[in-house]
Amino acid sequence: MKFAQADRYDQHSHRRLTRLRSRILDDIAAADLAPGSRVLDVGTGPGRLPLAIAATFPDLRVDGVDLAPEMISLARRLAADTSVTFTVGDVARLPFPDETFDLIVSSLSQHHWADVDGGIRDLHRVLRPGGRLWIYDVRWGLFRATAAARSSFPPESVTRVPVRPIRLPINFMARLSARA
Repeated sequence: MKFAQADRYDQHSHRRLTRLRSRILDDIAAADLAPGSRVLDVGTGPGRLPLAIAATFPDLRVDGVDLAPEMISLARRLAADTSVTFTVGDVARLPFPDETFDLIVSSLSQHHWADVDGGIRDLHRVLRPGGRLWIYDVRWGLFRATAAARSSFPPESVTRVPVRPIRLPINFMARLSARA
């Protein structure tokens, strides 16, 4: 669903994505990242996930990137009193130096990427050696990203696991994982 205004999108999606954010926070807790580790949320929208990560894990450095300037503008307003940084950028041409991040997360944005192959390659570029990539999206939307990840990352490091953020009798979401 597309919204012309960032604040309307935020109102619509904030509550609906609470369980998915909770699952991602649980996954980050299980990852046991070292203090000072850097985390990037790709396709951050209004920035709710990076803000939740920073609030839950204050020892992590958190960034968000989104293609839409209006989303980044809203995210910056919401993050006014935090250390979270938000940047306008395309996943296929990220405005970050090589080997910057320890963990990259993307939730429900991958199926909107214009250049999935280029996005996966650039995500690999900005991951530090040993860094992790987690893409949470609809299962059927992850086929191309999975193939691209197997080309850019060590193929044995690429996995997909079902994710059930809402109560439905089927798993319609998955997490694509890869390690640099």
